[in-house]
Amino acid sequence: MSRDPKSRRRANLALDAANFFLADVRDGLGPYLAVYLLTEQKWDEARIGIAMSIAGFAGIVAQTPAGALVDATRAKRLVMVCAALIVTCASLSLPLCTGFWPVALSQSIAHTAGVIFPPTIAAVSLGVAGHRAFTARVGRNESFNHAGNAAAAAIAGGAAYFFGPQAVFYVLGIMTIASLISVLAIPEDTIDHDVARGLHDHGRSADSARAQPSGLGIVLTCRPLLIFAACVTLFHLSNAAMLPLVGQKLAQHDKNLGTSMMAACIVAAQIVMVPMAMLVGARADRWGHKRFFLAALLILPVRGALYTLSDNQAWLVGVQLLDGVGAGIFGAIFPVIVADLMRNTGRFNVAQGAIITAQSMGAALSTTLAGLVVVKAGYSAAFLALGAIAAVGFAVCWLALPETRAHSGSKTDRMTKTIPSTAGIAAE
Repeated sequence: MSRDPKSRRRANLALDAANFFLADVRDGLGPYLAVYLLTEQKWDEARIGIAMSIAGFAGIVAQTPAGALVDATRAKRLVMVCAALIVTCASLSLPLCTGFWPVALSQSIAHTAGVIFPPTIAAVSLGVAGHRAFTARVGRNESFNHAGNAAAAAIAGGAAYFFGPQAVFYVLGIMTIASLISVLAIPEDTIDHDVARGLHDHGRSADSARAQPSGLGIVLTCRPLLIFAACVTLFHLSNAAMLPLVGQKLAQHDKNLGTSMMAACIVAAQIVMVPMAMLVGARADRWGHKRFFLAALLILPVRGALYTLSDNQAWLVGVQLLDGVGAGIFGAIFPVIVADLMRNTGRFNVAQGAIITAQSMGAALSTTLAGLVVVKAGYSAAFLALGAIAAVGFAVCWLALPETRAHSGSKTDRMTKTIPSTAGIAAE
């Protein structure tokens, strides 16, 4: 692996660019899908929720295998390139799909390919930066990711206002091309693939035990990891449907402004996410990783309640700023906590895949649950139900999840040497 400072600098800059441009690619059409199906295909909310849930479950099946693939492969850049192309092609085929099952199939393919991005980006970041600089690198990743989302949403919103909802497809294609160039610009020899899977850090002479990955059972026997997975599931069960519901409410007021107002919601949230991610990167190792995660959970009940107070467009977009606080913190602290718990096990990406499987189950069920509640009881009831779910997650995290910061890479070398694996943590 290259230790040349120029190569490392180039790798970090390329990672910045990759996070910026992949922001619009990794989720395909994302929340625009609900607006497109509501306004162009004339679907009702329940049908939209079921189609999005089917696509979400397809991604769930691929999550843990994707993590195992990232741990095993040394062609991480190629994996990201292939995934970006598949997501884009599946999403661009949507205007040709008019039936329920063609839409569900195309979005299932996009979700299946898209699950590769989070573990691969985190793995490459860990392989380039090492454990001790990982929190700061993740904060930087998320800052550029949110900046990319904001830029893409602003462009998509403006284009949709003048050319209609179909404009989001062209924005996606342009961002895909830029993301491919950025990923391939990461020098291959700057990635330490052992570190990228959570083994010994840069420059350490690992003994034979530490150099070998732990058994896959560590993912099922590390109790704090299981508690964290439960909290993450509740977070996404609450959070995933909120933005699509807001988009649907906005589209009901004015079909032509639906996509543009959705873009405004996304831009508002993404702008707030940038400083939140930077705050996590700069302060999480000092203030505690659990505290940041608790803050992300607490935002959701507040947000859900505020959505019920008014249908005014400016109010809905303003409340969406809170999504920037919660999601900005969560996106940056998630891989840091997983890396804490899987330190020196060699199963970092499998653990990421397993927990992302759990969060994807929550997200997929969220849209179905919200759609059914809207049809039966209205939007306000749906927002309150989603907020209550997050409140349960906050209580579980507060009472059961230990602070993971002591196992982070920001601590001294003496401390990290006393933690050969997280097998002992499972007994806490």
